[in-house]
Amino acid sequence: MNDESISIGDLAKKLEMSQRTIRYYEEIGLLNSIKRVEGGRRVYTDADLRRLKLIKRLKIMGMTLSDMQELEAMWTIEKSNEKVLKRLLELMGNHLKRLDDRIADLDILRNEIIEYRERIQSKIMK
Repeated sequence: MNDESISIGDLAKKLEMSQRTIRYYEEIGLLNSIKRVEGGRRVYTDADLRRLKLIKRLKIMGMTLSDMQELEAMWTIEKSNEKVLKRLLELMGNHLKRLDDRIADLDILRNEIIEYRERIQSKIMK
């Protein structure tokens, strides 16, 4: 696919993402290199495909769109991968901490449910 253009429909299919979502990412500044051809039709490149894959991966990892906008703004101002990547590490660390806390809470809940089930079963067996 080197530098060939990709339609929004093809892009959406490749990424299993809606066309509306792709347009929304463009509207909020996460995807800003979109080219248009005659008639205003959007065309996308491999770079856009890679950017959308990254956005999708970051979302799966729990990154918010506002976090991504912050990173994009930082890149636009600083033009420094080092600063952007340091902030990304910080955001990921924060998210990891929240996940660890949630896992601990779920583990406590799991143990409480097991204990409660055992108490109920012992009453039934009497």
